[in-house]
Amino acid sequence: MIVYDHKNITLPTLSPVLVIKIMDSSTKKNEFDHAWKPIILSPMNQEDKDVVKKMKDTGKVMFFDTFELQLTELIKARNPKRNLCLEELSAKKSDFFLASGRSPADCGNWVYYPWRNTLVRILEEKDFVQLRTVRNRYKITDEEQEKLQNQSIGVVGLSVGQSVALCLAMERCFGELRIADFDTLDLSNMNRIRTGLFNLGIKKSWIVAREIAEIDPYLKVTAFNEGVTEKNLEAFLSWEGKKLDLLIEECDSLPIKLLARMKAKAMGIPVLMDTSDRGMMDIERFDLEPDRPIFHGLLEGFGEEEGLLAKLPENGKDVMMALLQFENLSERVKYSFSELGKSITSWPQLASSVILGGAACCHYARMLLLGQSVASGRFYVDLDHIINLNEG
Repeated sequence: MIVYDHKNITLPTLSPVLVIKIMDSSTKKNEFDHAWKPIILSPMNQEDKDVVKKMKDTGKVMFFDTFELQLTELIKARNPKRNLCLEELSAKKSDFFLASGRSPADCGNWVYYPWRNTLVRILEEKDFVQLRTVRNRYKITDEEQEKLQNQSIGVVGLSVGQSVALCLAMERCFGELRIADFDTLDLSNMNRIRTGLFNLGIKKSWIVAREIAEIDPYLKVTAFNEGVTEKNLEAFLSWEGKKLDLLIEECDSLPIKLLARMKAKAMGIPVLMDTSDRGMMDIERFDLEPDRPIFHGLLEGFGEEEGLLAKLPENGKDVMMALLQFENLSERVKYSFSELGKSITSWPQLASSVILGGAACCHYARMLLLGQSVASGRFYVDLDHIINLNEG
């Protein structure tokens, strides 16, 4: 049984072997990795096989074994020209097991999700990835899909960033995803964050990492559970010696917004941002334009970039209005700013806008990482404007 007390978590009370396995599978850098990292158990490894057996013997673990269904779908996907009959499917399954040199029971992997106390049997990684991305073809070619597996993307801020991260994961647009948020889920967040009530009080980074693991446990996710700060920003951008290929910045902190761009610019990392108002997308190609001013030069009136952070205490509101281009905001968001500290505590964001922004960020991230033409700039996917144009 897993017991949650908001930010605290206890390990499943199963067998000592399983507890050891959980701790060994976690990096020593984060004592709570078992709260959001899946554990992959191979039936070809005797220790793993023993763990699965012990878990079954306890009768306390949920098991989902749809391996046969996945294998059937994989075989059909590999034979698109024919509608295979049951006898042909059976023969091809036998060929699959024969080629693997294993018995049917020893094929695939078991994935344990500690937060669900659940084991799921899935195809091995190569077969799993091929089948899970088969409906991407040919909007994403095989060569492009393979290229994306070598990309590292960072997402800072996991309200809007949740939609971005999940869209990237579903399309399998990365080999590694770094996510960062210090906050926990509040009920008021659930007007735009797709999750369940049982996650209230849980770290947003855990929620996103868990959802990705439940979609695809083979994807690598690195979680910065305390968010991005001035102290750890450089580590986030170059974790374990691997520089990000793309930074997607969706945080609320103005100092981090500025500092992240300054560091990304110095390291030649492109930056994407969505503001969830009028479908505004912001793209800064610091990888192609090393001298490009941050935020497209919108803050040049406040002096040199290096001095912006020191001036924030007195100029913070003006800086924010300048980088958002207040005159271009929707009328309802403009009005909302006048109500901050009066009738509301933060500016509004709607699920429709957040999900649209997540999809747009994913689309342009994929284009950028595949070397397609994506220029620096700011533009709007304004649904109200589009329908008004059509009516006119």
